Amino acid sequence: MDRRSFIKLLGTAAVGGAAGKASQAQASPPPPMKDLAAARKTTSICPYCAVGCGLLVYTDRASGKIIHIEGDPEHPINRGTLCAKGSGLYQMAVNPARMTKVLHREPHSDKWEEKSWDWALERIAELVQQTRDNSFEATNTQGQRVMRTTAMAHLGSAALDNEECWLLQAMMRSLGLVYIEHQARI
Repeated sequence: MDRRSFIKLLGTAAVGGAAGKASQAQASPPPPMKDLAAARKTTSICPYCAVGCGLLVYTDRASGKIIHIEGDPEHPINRGTLCAKGSGLYQMAVNPARMTKVLHREPHSDKWEEKSWDWALERIAELVQQTRDNSFEATNTQGQRVMRTTAMAHLGSAALDNEECWLLQAMMRSLGLVYIEHQARI
């Protein structure tokens, strides 16, 4: 199989998988406006990038569940508009297809197993430590002290605030990572 055939096959599989997932997860329609009039309205801030856009979060008074999220037209930063991530907050908060359990598949297996969060975090820590120990370089070929590993990388997320980014950056540097990048903000 040549490279072009592989890329075509990969693209076809990705489109087919996305179409299958889209048909499985059905987005709930927004509530009628009359329901919002009776709902409890709370102001909030978007949890994504550090811009701090204002939100209006509507919750059902009886159940306390979120029924609608929209931009706050009186907020001085966004004046009611939201980016794509902010606009999708409701689907993120109330999505029935959102995974809430850790699924693990052993190498060469065709079955997924449910695992606990404690098991998953412990396993990730073991693999990070093992990779770092196996690839750590104290000195380079010229004998200069470098104290690094090039076998791991870290990619930050725009969903993190500045303080979380600083903590992650400090932790990754303390592990000796060289390849540290951050997702661009919208």
